[in-house]
Amino acid sequence: MKRTFDQFDQIAKRCRAVFEAKLKDYGTSWRILRPSSLTDQLFIKARRIRSIEEKGVQLVADGIEGEFAGLFNYGIIALIQLGLADDAPLELPHAQALDLYDRQVALTRDLLGQKNHDYGEAWRDMRVSSMTDLILAKIYRIKQIEDNQGKTEISEGADANYRDIINYAAFSLIKIMETAKNESQS
Repeated sequence: MKRTFDQFDQIAKRCRAVFEAKLKDYGTSWRILRPSSLTDQLFIKARRIRSIEEKGVQLVADGIEGEFAGLFNYGIIALIQLGLADDAPLELPHAQALDLYDRQVALTRDLLGQKNHDYGEAWRDMRVSSMTDLILAKIYRIKQIEDNQGKTEISEGADANYRDIINYAAFSLIKIMETAKNESQS
């Protein structure tokens, strides 16, 4: 489990660096996005990954690693948005935005540990393409929850699905990183 936490922390550090750089460029402009817009942004990224996986070719230079990192960061942003009051300011101080980011990453990491314990790190034996499909399924669940005004009868809420998306994105990045490392050693 320590290896997984170390790898997750490495991925989270890379994603945070991108979040922080974009925070300097754009501020918290993402605050204007409604939950449904964030869900659609996640959908666009996941659909692009699946399209590239299915076609085996991409025409835009940005690779799927960047899309998985985008899924990680937009998932964190969605969780931040869910936790803020409706009357919270659009522009947050950078220190506050980074603190909120770090808190959501820590909560998501804790969930990873709990699920990894119970599932025995089953994700390590999964294909990245299966994780892409699971991310898409989680996005469709969130869309349905949003269409139902956030009400569920028996299911987890949008927040749990966002956390699963973040963790599947991290797992995918870990697997891609490990594959690249193994290929370079061959």
